[in-house]
Amino acid sequence: MSEPGNRHGERRVARVIVADDQSMVREGIVLVLGLLPGIEVVGAARDGEEAVALTAELAPDVVLMDLRMPRCDGVEATRRIHAEHPGTEVVVLTTYADDDSLFPALRAGARGYLTKDAGGEEIVRAVHDVLDGRAGFAPAVQRRLLEQLMAEPERRGGPDGDPSRGRPRRQPDPLPDGLTEREVEVLTLVADGLSNQEIGARLSISTATVKTHINNLFAKTGVRDRVQAVRYAYRSGLVVPPGQTIT
Repeated sequence: MSEPGNRHGERRVARVIVADDQSMVREGIVLVLGLLPGIEVVGAARDGEEAVALTAELAPDVVLMDLRMPRCDGVEATRRIHAEHPGTEVVVLTTYADDDSLFPALRAGARGYLTKDAGGEEIVRAVHDVLDGRAGFAPAVQRRLLEQLMAEPERRGGPDGDPSRGRPRRQPDPLPDGLTEREVEVLTLVADGLSNQEIGARLSISTATVKTHINNLFAKTGVRDRVQAVRYAYRSGLVVPPGQTIT
């Protein structure tokens, strides 16, 4: 990848691919970016599979990646681009800013994350931020990441946490029965007596998404209801039973 600026300090033009399965949205983004300095749109993809193929063909500086697309979603496409084309950065551009969208994308290798209400100048700034080695996040995403970071000590049993409830143990690697980290988070809150709505509010996800996680963890662990799920959480050592402390 060439340098972000030239010897006169001028910002170079960033070569960009836009990936979005909705044609009107995709064409609108391409049109807006074409009117702004510092960006050259070199390709447009209709799904993640096409985004990966175009990246291999065109070697762009940045892919603006939607998340929910057919054939290959944005998270998987980001993972493949990050692994196979290290000279290309990914900035997510999506409607969704919930944890179930944000954190998988960042783990897959995205260096920026914007929502589709971002203006053209904000997109350009994020593109050049990631090319300059910085993160390109929308302000709301930055706040969410900060909240997550600040909440980590309490979830790990920090000095202000309740030692007998709402605290997972140090998680084994790999997690038992194929559980994901998110499913263990949900299971911990189920064990703490929270309703689906309360779990959704705590994790910034929808109640429907909570139900999906609960159904998945029920299927994986073989439990039939929340009482059995709590017993499983205690028995497997994922959650500290009331009255006990982490040793």
